[in-house]
Amino acid sequence: MIDRIILFPYSITLALRDLFYRKGWKKSYRAPVPTVCVGNVTVGGTGKTPHTEMILRLLTQSDDWAYKNVAVLSRGYKRKTRGFQKVDRFGSAGAFGDEPLQIAVKFPQVNVAVDKDRVEGCQFLADPALLQSAKSARKCMDKNIPAADIIVLDDAFQYRRLRADFSVVLVDYNRPVHKDMLLPLGGLRDLPRRLSDADAVIVTKYPQQLDVWERQTWAKNLGVSREKLYFTRINYLPMKPVFDDGDNRFVYSPRLILVTGIAKAGPLKRYLSGSYEVVKHLSFPDHHRFGKSDLAKLMAAVKANPTALVATTEKDSRRFLDLKNIPDEIRQRMFEIPIEVGFLTPEEEEQFRSLILSSLR
Repeated sequence: MIDRIILFPYSITLALRDLFYRKGWKKSYRAPVPTVCVGNVTVGGTGKTPHTEMILRLLTQSDDWAYKNVAVLSRGYKRKTRGFQKVDRFGSAGAFGDEPLQIAVKFPQVNVAVDKDRVEGCQFLADPALLQSAKSARKCMDKNIPAADIIVLDDAFQYRRLRADFSVVLVDYNRPVHKDMLLPLGGLRDLPRRLSDADAVIVTKYPQQLDVWERQTWAKNLGVSREKLYFTRINYLPMKPVFDDGDNRFVYSPRLILVTGIAKAGPLKRYLSGSYEVVKHLSFPDHHRFGKSDLAKLMAAVKANPTALVATTEKDSRRFLDLKNIPDEIRQRMFEIPIEVGFLTPEEEEQFRSLILSSLR
Protein backbone atom coordinates (compact mmCIF):
# COMPACT_ATOMS: atom_id res chain seq x y z
CA MET A 1 0.00 0.00 0.00
CA ILE A 2 2.82 2.41 0.93
CA ASP A 3 4.62 1.73 -2.34
CA ARG A 4 1.49 2.62 -4.34
CA ILE A 5 1.22 5.94 -2.51
CA ILE A 6 4.90 6.75 -3.12
CA LEU A 7 4.73 5.81 -6.81
CA PHE A 8 1.37 7.45 -7.55
CA PRO A 9 2.69 10.90 -8.63
CA TYR A 10 5.16 9.42 -11.13
CA SER A 11 2.65 6.80 -12.30
CA ILE A 12 -0.12 9.33 -12.98
CA THR A 13 2.36 11.65 -14.76
CA LEU A 14 3.42 8.84 -17.11
CA ALA A 15 -0.20 7.76 -17.65
CA LEU A 16 -1.30 11.31 -18.56
CA ARG A 17 1.69 11.77 -20.87
CA ASP A 18 0.84 8.49 -22.60
CA LEU A 19 -2.81 9.50 -22.94
CA PHE A 20 -1.93 12.91 -24.45
CA TYR A 21 0.25 11.33 -27.14
CA ARG A 22 -2.26 8.57 -27.93
CA LYS A 23 -5.09 11.09 -28.31
CA GLY A 24 -2.93 13.42 -30.38
CA TRP A 25 -3.16 16.25 -27.85
CA LYS A 26 0.63 16.27 -27.83
CA LYS A 27 2.18 16.05 -31.28
CA SER A 28 4.58 13.40 -32.46
CA TYR A 29 6.51 13.55 -35.73
CA ARG A 30 7.96 11.12 -38.22
CA ALA A 31 11.43 11.66 -39.65
CA PRO A 32 11.87 12.42 -43.37
CA VAL A 33 13.56 9.01 -43.80
CA PRO A 34 12.89 5.56 -42.29
CA THR A 35 13.92 5.20 -38.63
CA VAL A 36 14.63 2.28 -36.31
CA CYS A 37 14.43 2.93 -32.56
CA VAL A 38 16.31 0.88 -29.96
CA GLY A 39 15.19 1.57 -26.40
CA ASN A 40 13.81 0.27 -23.12
CA VAL A 41 11.42 1.16 -20.31
CA THR A 42 14.02 0.80 -17.55
CA VAL A 43 17.04 2.72 -16.32
CA GLY A 44 20.23 1.45 -17.98
CA GLY A 45 21.82 -1.95 -18.26
CA THR A 46 19.68 -3.64 -20.92
CA GLY A 47 22.31 -3.47 -23.68
CA LYS A 48 21.05 -0.71 -25.97
CA THR A 49 24.42 0.02 -27.56
CA PRO A 50 25.35 -3.58 -28.50
CA HIS A 51 21.84 -4.08 -29.89
CA THR A 52 22.16 -0.85 -31.87
CA GLU A 53 25.40 -2.28 -33.26
CA MET A 54 23.64 -5.57 -34.07
CA ILE A 55 20.99 -3.72 -36.07
CA LEU A 56 23.69 -1.72 -37.86
CA ARG A 57 25.38 -4.97 -38.89
CA LEU A 58 22.04 -6.32 -40.08
CA LEU A 59 21.30 -3.21 -42.17
CA THR A 60 24.78 -2.75 -43.65
CA GLN A 61 24.93 -6.43 -44.64
CA SER A 62 21.47 -6.52 -46.21
CA ASP A 63 20.70 -6.09 -49.91
CA ASP A 64 18.20 -3.34 -49.03
CA TRP A 65 20.59 -1.01 -47.18
CA ALA A 66 24.19 -2.12 -47.84
CA TYR A 67 24.78 0.62 -50.42
CA LYS A 68 22.70 3.32 -48.74
CA ASN A 69 23.76 5.99 -46.24
CA VAL A 70 23.05 4.60 -42.78
CA ALA A 71 23.16 6.99 -39.82
CA VAL A 72 22.87 6.74 -36.03
CA LEU A 73 21.41 9.42 -33.79
CA SER A 74 22.01 9.43 -30.04
CA ARG A 75 21.55 11.96 -27.27
CA GLY A 76 25.24 11.75 -26.34
CA TYR A 77 24.76 11.35 -22.59
CA LYS A 78 27.19 13.40 -20.43
CA ARG A 79 28.94 15.02 -23.39
CA LYS A 80 30.42 18.50 -23.02
CA THR A 81 29.22 19.83 -26.38
CA ARG A 82 25.75 21.18 -27.13
CA GLY A 83 23.29 20.93 -29.98
CA PHE A 84 23.76 18.79 -33.06
CA GLN A 85 27.21 17.30 -33.58
CA LYS A 86 28.58 14.79 -36.05
CA VAL A 87 30.72 12.33 -34.08
CA ASP A 88 34.36 12.31 -35.09
CA ARG A 89 35.70 8.78 -34.52
CA PHE A 90 39.07 10.29 -33.71
CA GLY A 91 37.47 12.64 -31.19
CA SER A 92 36.88 12.32 -27.46
CA ALA A 93 34.20 10.72 -25.32
CA GLY A 94 33.93 14.05 -23.51
CA ALA A 95 32.86 15.78 -26.71
CA PHE A 96 30.37 13.20 -27.98
CA GLY A 97 29.63 10.66 -25.25
CA ASP A 98 31.26 7.27 -24.81
CA GLU A 99 28.61 5.15 -26.55
CA PRO A 100 28.22 7.26 -29.74
CA LEU A 101 32.01 7.39 -30.02
CA GLN A 102 32.23 3.61 -29.60
CA ILE A 103 29.74 3.13 -32.45
CA ALA A 104 31.59 5.60 -34.68
CA VAL A 105 34.89 3.77 -34.10
CA LYS A 106 33.40 0.34 -34.85
CA PHE A 107 31.36 1.46 -37.88
CA PRO A 108 33.43 4.00 -39.84
CA GLN A 109 31.06 3.65 -42.82
CA VAL A 110 28.13 4.88 -40.70
CA ASN A 111 27.52 8.54 -39.87
CA VAL A 112 26.96 8.93 -36.12
CA ALA A 113 25.49 12.13 -34.69
CA VAL A 114 24.32 13.38 -31.31
CA ASP A 115 21.46 15.77 -30.57
CA LYS A 116 19.24 16.05 -27.51
CA ASP A 117 16.41 17.15 -29.85
CA ARG A 118 15.83 13.94 -31.84
CA VAL A 119 13.33 15.56 -34.23
CA GLU A 120 15.86 18.23 -35.14
CA GLY A 121 18.68 15.66 -35.33
CA CYS A 122 16.75 13.53 -37.82
CA GLN A 123 15.99 16.59 -39.95
CA PHE A 124 19.68 17.51 -40.10
CA LEU A 125 20.77 13.95 -40.95
CA ALA A 126 18.13 13.62 -43.66
CA ASP A 127 18.92 17.05 -45.13
CA PRO A 128 22.41 18.24 -44.07
CA ALA A 129 21.93 21.48 -46.05
CA LEU A 130 19.79 22.66 -43.13
CA LEU A 131 22.91 22.70 -40.94
CA GLN A 132 24.32 25.69 -42.78
CA SER A 133 21.57 28.07 -41.66
CA ALA A 134 20.26 26.52 -38.42
CA LYS A 135 21.08 28.52 -35.27
CA SER A 136 21.12 25.36 -33.15
CA ALA A 137 23.88 23.89 -35.35
CA ARG A 138 26.23 26.89 -35.43
CA LYS A 139 28.73 25.12 -33.19
CA CYS A 140 28.62 21.87 -35.16
CA MET A 141 32.29 21.03 -35.75
CA ASP A 142 31.71 19.03 -38.95
CA LYS A 143 28.87 19.85 -41.32
CA ASN A 144 30.14 17.57 -44.11
CA ILE A 145 27.54 14.79 -43.85
CA PRO A 146 25.92 12.84 -46.69
CA ALA A 147 22.12 12.77 -46.52
CA ALA A 148 20.96 9.73 -44.56
CA ASP A 149 18.70 7.14 -46.18
CA ILE A 150 17.87 5.51 -42.85
CA ILE A 151 18.50 6.49 -39.20
CA VAL A 152 18.95 4.19 -36.20
CA LEU A 153 17.87 5.94 -32.99
CA ASP A 154 19.83 4.90 -29.91
CA ASP A 155 17.70 5.10 -26.72
CA ALA A 156 14.72 7.02 -28.08
CA PHE A 157 11.70 4.92 -27.06
CA GLN A 158 10.75 7.43 -24.34
CA TYR A 159 11.19 10.33 -26.76
CA ARG A 160 7.52 10.48 -27.77
CA ARG A 161 7.87 13.57 -29.98
CA LEU A 162 9.51 11.32 -32.58
CA ARG A 163 7.63 8.28 -33.83
CA ALA A 164 9.92 5.63 -35.27
CA ASP A 165 8.97 3.40 -38.17
CA PHE A 166 10.23 0.32 -36.30
CA SER A 167 10.75 0.13 -32.52
CA VAL A 168 12.79 -2.45 -30.63
CA VAL A 169 12.41 -2.49 -26.84
CA LEU A 170 14.87 -4.38 -24.63
CA VAL A 171 14.12 -6.19 -21.37
CA ASP A 172 16.92 -7.44 -19.08
CA TYR A 173 16.57 -11.15 -18.29
CA ASN A 174 18.00 -10.49 -14.82
CA ARG A 175 15.47 -7.76 -14.02
CA PRO A 176 12.28 -8.40 -16.01
CA VAL A 177 9.76 -5.62 -16.30
CA HIS A 178 6.93 -7.58 -14.70
CA LYS A 179 8.98 -7.98 -11.50
CA ASP A 180 10.10 -4.35 -11.34
CA MET A 181 8.57 -1.12 -10.02
CA LEU A 182 8.55 2.48 -11.19
CA LEU A 183 11.20 4.94 -10.09
CA PRO A 184 12.22 5.72 -7.37
CA LEU A 185 11.42 2.35 -5.79
CA GLY A 186 12.43 0.36 -8.85
CA GLY A 187 14.14 0.72 -12.21
CA LEU A 188 11.15 1.42 -14.47
CA ARG A 189 11.19 4.83 -16.15
CA ASP A 190 8.06 4.18 -18.21
CA LEU A 191 4.83 2.23 -17.91
CA PRO A 192 5.26 -1.53 -18.48
CA ARG A 193 2.24 -1.54 -20.79
CA ARG A 194 4.23 0.48 -23.31
CA LEU A 195 5.96 -2.76 -24.32
CA SER A 196 2.88 -3.45 -26.44
CA ASP A 197 3.72 -0.37 -28.55
CA ALA A 198 6.98 -1.95 -29.73
CA ASP A 199 7.32 -3.79 -33.02
CA ALA A 200 9.76 -6.22 -31.39
CA VAL A 201 10.63 -6.96 -27.76
CA ILE A 202 14.00 -8.56 -26.99
CA VAL A 203 14.83 -10.26 -23.69
CA THR A 204 18.57 -9.63 -23.38
CA LYS A 205 21.41 -11.50 -21.59
CA TYR A 206 19.52 -14.80 -21.78
CA PRO A 207 21.78 -17.46 -20.21
CA GLN A 208 20.48 -20.67 -21.78
CA GLN A 209 18.48 -22.36 -24.48
CA LEU A 210 14.77 -21.63 -24.62
CA ASP A 211 11.85 -24.03 -24.87
CA VAL A 212 8.30 -23.34 -26.05
CA TRP A 213 6.91 -23.20 -22.51
CA GLU A 214 9.44 -20.56 -21.41
CA ARG A 215 8.68 -18.44 -24.48
CA GLN A 216 4.96 -18.59 -23.72
CA THR A 217 5.58 -17.66 -20.08
CA TRP A 218 7.74 -14.65 -21.00
CA ALA A 219 5.18 -13.46 -23.55
CA LYS A 220 2.36 -13.72 -21.02
CA ASN A 221 4.29 -11.97 -18.23
CA LEU A 222 5.39 -9.12 -20.52
CA GLY A 223 1.98 -8.76 -22.15
CA VAL A 224 3.23 -9.13 -25.72
CA SER A 225 2.58 -11.64 -28.50
CA ARG A 226 4.98 -14.54 -29.01
CA GLU A 227 5.48 -13.48 -32.63
CA LYS A 228 7.26 -10.25 -31.69
CA LEU A 229 9.25 -11.63 -28.74
CA TYR A 230 12.95 -12.48 -29.21
CA PHE A 231 15.85 -13.52 -27.01
CA THR A 232 19.55 -12.64 -27.24
CA ARG A 233 22.72 -13.47 -25.32
CA ILE A 234 26.05 -11.67 -24.87
CA ASN A 235 29.05 -12.99 -26.79
CA TYR A 236 32.41 -11.86 -25.43
CA LEU A 237 35.12 -11.38 -28.06
CA PRO A 238 38.94 -11.59 -27.70
CA MET A 239 40.51 -8.78 -25.69
CA LYS A 240 42.13 -5.83 -27.45
CA PRO A 241 44.74 -3.41 -26.08
CA VAL A 242 43.29 -0.01 -25.23
CA PHE A 243 46.55 1.83 -26.00
CA ASP A 244 48.95 1.41 -28.92
CA ASP A 245 51.77 0.32 -26.59
CA GLY A 246 49.72 -2.47 -24.99
CA ASP A 247 51.69 -5.64 -24.22
CA ASN A 248 49.75 -8.75 -25.31
CA ARG A 249 51.69 -10.94 -22.85
CA PHE A 250 49.53 -9.59 -20.01
CA VAL A 251 46.49 -11.37 -21.50
CA TYR A 252 48.04 -14.66 -20.35
CA SER A 253 48.34 -13.56 -16.73
CA PRO A 254 46.21 -15.66 -14.33
CA ARG A 255 45.30 -12.54 -12.32
CA LEU A 256 43.08 -9.66 -13.40
CA ILE A 257 42.09 -6.19 -12.20
CA LEU A 258 38.66 -5.16 -13.49
CA VAL A 259 37.69 -1.48 -13.96
CA THR A 260 34.11 -0.66 -14.91
CA GLY A 261 31.88 2.39 -15.18
CA ILE A 262 28.73 0.66 -16.41
CA ALA A 263 25.27 0.05 -14.98
CA LYS A 264 25.63 -3.71 -14.40
CA ALA A 265 29.08 -5.32 -14.29
CA GLY A 266 27.96 -8.64 -12.78
CA PRO A 267 27.74 -10.68 -16.02
CA LEU A 268 31.15 -9.45 -17.19
CA LYS A 269 32.78 -10.25 -13.84
CA ARG A 270 31.27 -13.75 -13.86
CA TYR A 271 32.55 -14.34 -17.38
CA LEU A 272 36.09 -13.23 -16.50
CA SER A 273 36.09 -15.30 -13.31
CA GLY A 274 35.97 -18.40 -15.50
CA SER A 275 39.48 -17.68 -16.84
CA TYR A 276 41.07 -15.33 -14.32
CA GLU A 277 41.35 -14.68 -10.63
CA VAL A 278 39.72 -11.24 -10.32
CA VAL A 279 41.95 -9.80 -7.58
CA LYS A 280 40.36 -6.33 -7.64
CA HIS A 281 37.23 -4.77 -9.09
CA LEU A 282 37.14 -0.97 -9.23
CA SER A 283 33.47 -0.24 -9.85
CA PHE A 284 32.20 3.24 -10.77
CA PRO A 285 28.77 4.62 -11.76
CA ASP A 286 27.57 4.34 -15.35
CA HIS A 287 29.33 6.80 -17.71
CA HIS A 288 31.72 7.79 -14.92
CA ARG A 289 34.32 10.33 -16.08
CA PHE A 290 37.64 8.96 -14.89
CA GLY A 291 40.06 11.36 -13.21
CA LYS A 292 43.36 11.53 -11.38
CA SER A 293 42.01 10.01 -8.17
CA ASP A 294 40.65 7.03 -10.12
CA LEU A 295 44.03 6.53 -11.79
CA ALA A 296 45.66 6.62 -8.37
CA LYS A 297 43.36 3.83 -7.15
CA LEU A 298 44.09 1.80 -10.26
CA MET A 299 47.83 2.39 -9.93
CA ALA A 300 47.72 1.20 -6.32
CA ALA A 301 45.99 -2.01 -7.44
CA VAL A 302 48.61 -2.51 -10.17
CA LYS A 303 51.47 -2.08 -7.70
CA ALA A 304 49.84 -4.59 -5.35
CA ASN A 305 49.45 -7.04 -8.28
CA PRO A 306 52.44 -6.34 -10.57
CA THR A 307 51.74 -9.17 -13.04
CA ALA A 308 47.97 -8.67 -13.31
CA LEU A 309 46.09 -7.76 -16.46
CA VAL A 310 43.82 -4.69 -16.31
CA ALA A 311 40.51 -5.24 -18.11
CA THR A 312 37.74 -2.78 -18.89
CA THR A 313 34.73 -2.47 -21.19
CA GLU A 314 34.64 -0.97 -24.67
CA LYS A 315 32.78 2.16 -23.66
CA ASP A 316 34.95 2.65 -20.54
CA SER A 317 38.03 2.49 -22.75
CA ARG A 318 36.73 5.51 -24.71
CA ARG A 319 36.85 7.56 -21.50
CA PHE A 320 40.27 6.27 -20.47
CA LEU A 321 41.59 7.42 -23.85
CA ASP A 322 40.53 10.98 -22.93
CA LEU A 323 42.92 11.00 -19.97
CA LYS A 324 46.42 12.41 -20.19
CA ASN A 325 49.62 11.21 -18.50
CA ILE A 326 48.45 7.65 -17.89
CA PRO A 327 51.41 5.72 -16.41
CA ASP A 328 53.10 3.16 -18.67
CA GLU A 329 52.37 0.45 -16.09
CA ILE A 330 48.64 0.94 -16.83
CA ARG A 331 48.91 1.59 -20.58
CA GLN A 332 50.81 -1.64 -21.22
CA ARG A 333 48.38 -3.91 -19.40
CA MET A 334 44.97 -2.30 -20.03
CA PHE A 335 42.73 -4.28 -22.42
CA GLU A 336 39.12 -3.84 -23.45
CA ILE A 337 36.62 -6.68 -23.84
CA PRO A 338 34.50 -6.22 -26.99
CA ILE A 339 31.02 -7.72 -26.95
CA GLU A 340 28.39 -8.60 -29.52
CA VAL A 341 24.85 -9.79 -28.98
CA GLY A 342 23.40 -12.72 -30.86
CA PHE A 343 20.08 -14.50 -31.04
CA LEU A 344 19.71 -17.89 -29.37
CA THR A 345 19.16 -19.66 -32.70
CA PRO A 346 19.85 -18.93 -36.40
CA GLU A 347 16.12 -19.34 -37.06
CA GLU A 348 15.24 -16.58 -34.58
CA GLU A 349 17.87 -14.30 -36.12
CA GLU A 350 16.41 -14.83 -39.59
CA GLN A 351 12.87 -14.16 -38.31
CA PHE A 352 13.99 -10.87 -36.76
CA ARG A 353 15.91 -9.92 -39.90
CA SER A 354 12.87 -10.59 -42.10
CA LEU A 355 10.58 -8.66 -39.74
CA ILE A 356 12.67 -5.49 -39.59
CA LEU A 357 13.58 -5.42 -43.29
CA SER A 358 10.02 -6.06 -44.46
CA SER A 359 8.72 -3.36 -42.09
CA LEU A 360 11.18 -0.80 -43.44
CA ARG A 361 10.18 -1.55 -47.02
